[in-house]
Amino acid sequence: MMRLPALCLVATLSMVLAAPCASRAAEMLPQLGTELSQTSVSGLSSGAYMAGQFEIAHADNVVGVGIVAGGPYACAETSYARLFRFWATAMAQNAIQAAQSCMKTLGGRPNPEKLVARARELAEEGQIDDLATLAKHHVYLYSGDKDETVSRPVVEAAKRFYGLAGVPPGNLAMELGRGGHAFITEEGGAACGLSEPPFVSDCDYDQARAILGWIYGPLHPASDQPQGTFIVFEQASFTEPGEGFADEGVVYVPPSCRTTPGCKVHLALHGCQQSRARIGEEFIRKTGYAELADTNRLVILFPQVAANTINPQGCWDWWGYTGLDYLGKDAAQISALWKMVTHLSKPTPSPTLE
Repeated sequence: MMRLPALCLVATLSMVLAAPCASRAAEMLPQLGTELSQTSVSGLSSGAYMAGQFEIAHADNVVGVGIVAGGPYACAETSYARLFRFWATAMAQNAIQAAQSCMKTLGGRPNPEKLVARARELAEEGQIDDLATLAKHHVYLYSGDKDETVSRPVVEAAKRFYGLAGVPPGNLAMELGRGGHAFITEEGGAACGLSEPPFVSDCDYDQARAILGWIYGPLHPASDQPQGTFIVFEQASFTEPGEGFADEGVVYVPPSCRTTPGCKVHLALHGCQQSRARIGEEFIRKTGYAELADTNRLVILFPQVAANTINPQGCWDWWGYTGLDYLGKDAAQISALWKMVTHLSKPTPSPTLE
């Protein structure tokens, strides 16, 4: 979502991706016997919007969400898109609203009351889980004081949305801290306050710990260095052409989660211009998730979106570029992510004897 005014409607040759990181043979996503009902998700920017969409769609099994520089659920969906289902025109209308009301507020601030009503409609239609389940969720939101991409009123609207949707005040945290449009770290990444690739900034704040600790409760100290394995896996088994995914994703598996079932899964969703193809593994390896995963029995899933002519900045779909039904369980990207999570929850296959 970084710099979305053009919102990916027209691609140019100048937007060709940088060379991907060094190639490794992709594996199959492992089956680890993870605890499906303890899933959580977080994201930056477009990843924050997708995190909220995924959480609310699968509210029965997701226990919490971290939204960094993102706004409320269904923010970009326009009444035009709901009434006139011609994709190209409706998607363009959504794109304009996304840029003018869900990033900046030139077109007015998001309306949380209206968006909660929309979510309730989708729940009644069975497209998302019952909103009553949100009463058990823990929600973390963050707005950087130098973020000029997603304005603070948009993040505040997300907080209001969750309150109206049933998240108790004690389960809802909004941090107003240092930094630009970026994921914030205690150390590692670019200088604090920058809003440019890799969109990971050293502001002396451990955002990964803040998110995971808010969702799951007090955490054990992180390991000094990742002790597990970053597995590059094939995403094609869970996706279809046209859904916007890269060929490969990454999952981090601590040693204990390889040998003992019952670990929890946290999805960490990159922002625009923040995929492996664009910045290498900065978001994957320098945000602090892996070190916390080692000591707290967490598997961290880093799915990857690909840039293309419709989506040249490699954003998650929060305005309808994969189709106008992009908010529910059957939405292309939400469905694919859920397939990955459920695959991780399958029991580890027993070794075959020869």
